[in-house]
Amino acid sequence: MFVEEKVSTPVQMLEGKALLDKARSLSNRPEDQIARACGYVGPSGRVLKKSFYRALVEAKGYKLPSQSASSGGGGGSRGRQAEFRTRVHGNGNLLIGHAYTRRMGLEPGQEFKIEIHQETGSIWLLPMGESSHGNADLDQAG
Repeated sequence: MFVEEKVSTPVQMLEGKALLDKARSLSNRPEDQIARACGYVGPSGRVLKKSFYRALVEAKGYKLPSQSASSGGGGGSRGRQAEFRTRVHGNGNLLIGHAYTRRMGLEPGQEFKIEIHQETGSIWLLPMGESSHGNADLDQAG
């Protein structure tokens, strides 16, 4: 059975007068819709807000300092960067995230003992069992 996939041709990122005209014509719409209509969408479908805003500012006649050697719509292309911050979610969970577990060399299925240190406000993860990867000195801390 043949399944037809909806493939949309990418809209070119508008610049200059064309960008300003399109943005003005859609000024009663949400910012995300305006940016999408002006072509500021990444390959994953995510709206490229920073690139859109930079293009608007430049279209108004302001020169912005270049953030990368490429002229690909503004900003470096390093992607999302780890911020070394987290917050407690509404359900009470505290998520560390893939960037940090990968950086620490942690593997799925590894288990840890959680220690809370009231005096410093720290949470320590102490490896348990055989998957401690040579951190015997941490096992003795608890």
